[in-house]
Amino acid sequence: MAHTLKLGKRSENFTCSHAQTKDSCFMSQYYKPTNTLQTHIASVSKSDQSFSSPVMEEDRKVFLVSEETEEHCGELDVAVKAVQMSCFLCQKLQDTWISNSQTNHPYSPFTVADWSVNTIVSWILSKCLGSENVSIVTEKDAQTLSNTNTSELLEAVVKTVNECLAEAPRFGVEEPKSALGTSEVLEIINCSNSIGSPSGRFWALSPLDGKMGSACGDQYAVGLSLIEDGEVVVGVLGCPNYPMRKDWFSYHLSYQRMISMLTPPTSETWNKGCIIYAKRGSRKAWIQPLLHVNKKYVWPNQAKQVSVSSVDNLALATFCQPIEKANSSYTFTEGLAQSVGLSNQPLRVQNIMKYAAIACGHAEVFMKFARAGYKEKIWDHAAGSVIIQEAGGMVTDARGHPLDFSKGLNLESLDRGIVACAGTTLHEKIIDAVDASWVSSCL
Repeated sequence: MAHTLKLGKRSENFTCSHAQTKDSCFMSQYYKPTNTLQTHIASVSKSDQSFSSPVMEEDRKVFLVSEETEEHCGELDVAVKAVQMSCFLCQKLQDTWISNSQTNHPYSPFTVADWSVNTIVSWILSKCLGSENVSIVTEKDAQTLSNTNTSELLEAVVKTVNECLAEAPRFGVEEPKSALGTSEVLEIINCSNSIGSPSGRFWALSPLDGKMGSACGDQYAVGLSLIEDGEVVVGVLGCPNYPMRKDWFSYHLSYQRMISMLTPPTSETWNKGCIIYAKRGSRKAWIQPLLHVNKKYVWPNQAKQVSVSSVDNLALATFCQPIEKANSSYTFTEGLAQSVGLSNQPLRVQNIMKYAAIACGHAEVFMKFARAGYKEKIWDHAAGSVIIQEAGGMVTDARGHPLDFSKGLNLESLDRGIVACAGTTLHEKIIDAVDASWVSSCL
């Protein structure tokens, strides 16, 4: 089994082999010239491989991520590492912000994190897949950061990026031979100048979704996806503060921090923070913990399969209640939820975290209806949509049509809004309810 990765301008052949034991199959890695393709092995086990409990306990088993198809395995591996490193960076900055909240800053740490994640992701994708093969769609561009009045911000980004890249070997990526300078960082960010296309391939990046949550020590996420010919083929969500127990969603992160201090986490525990990922056609989605401090990343990093909930009754379903109201019709969404009988205590989660909640079975319904004039951005929905679909759910616009990622930066052909559900039965009921309520909504 072999797997070819391009590193910068050169390419090397990467081969994975495994030795079968009674209970599992463990990988060994070595470089070897070969022309064959790799089967994407993350793990294998004879035990149950699905995520069916809200408490994620480390069971030391190794699992098989995908046997069905070899396509996009390399891109998925690299994307997961990029998001792992991005979450590591964001956690450090968030901890600094919380501990120094009384200090006056000329710029906010989550602004630094936004640009730094953009740089880290662009650097890793370019290094591992070849810079000529990397084009990224995102909300940031290098010209903004290169303005003279942002020089202090640029210096902070360069410093943060270099501190993060010094830890690259822990994530299985070779660190730069020397620290990056300001011109190099701007050049790396220039990879993020794509405007999307109906053909070809590009990456879509949401570097820090949920800035409000990041600023106050709550939930936020990093989203990365690969789009080919208008179709999302790889999706990765990094959720540093995502609780592994559904009932913890109702508590502020400060409470979870206090509990963690009373019961310090070890390598055997997994209380919060995860990477959720999938690739098109695998019919599986996976979750793995964030990398522990001073640990080295070894694929699959205790990955487990996740799937959507089996609930198909709206009266028993949990609704992802929107926290942010700026760009969505909060009143219509709440009214629709009540009209269809969504009476369970709603799950309050930030933006793209809703996709993670449904994929993990913590919720069953997510709806978003934009205010007049607002256009949904592709980077906010690409990764989450493919993850839910591969986990067994459905994501469409409010008319029931697939989301179209081929029209540039925005979901231009989006009809009214977005509906994500854990299965077809719930989805059909929500779509019918939208049709019945829309005419009188005046949206």
